[in-house]
Amino acid sequence: MENARMNPPMRRRTPAALVGAEPGPAHTIDFDGRPVPALPGQSIAAALWADGVLAWRTTRVGGRPRGAFCGIGACFDCLAVVDGRPNQRTCLVPAEPGTVVTTQEGNGRADLAV
Repeated sequence: MENARMNPPMRRRTPAALVGAEPGPAHTIDFDGRPVPALPGQSIAAALWADGVLAWRTTRVGGRPRGAFCGIGACFDCLAVVDGRPNQRTCLVPAEPGTVVTTQEGNGRADLAV
């Protein structure tokens, strides 16, 4: 019994807390012309994944589909065009109401092509 007092029970973390979502009403972002629900504080990648979208970029060579991989901005697989800006790491960009996301093909900019 003494040990129980020394080690208080751990608090459970909810899935919403793990992804940084905050309580509040859902809003929508636009992905390739269709609405996708998102929660306050959720990243674009998390919102897309939760809606069943697994890929939102194609590779420069071969056009292979890519989406979220590491979830921390290190791998750059989750790049997309966000509000007209290419090469945005969607795992790091918040899904704000009205954000427009489009699939990025290759590098996202012709001047980066090799």
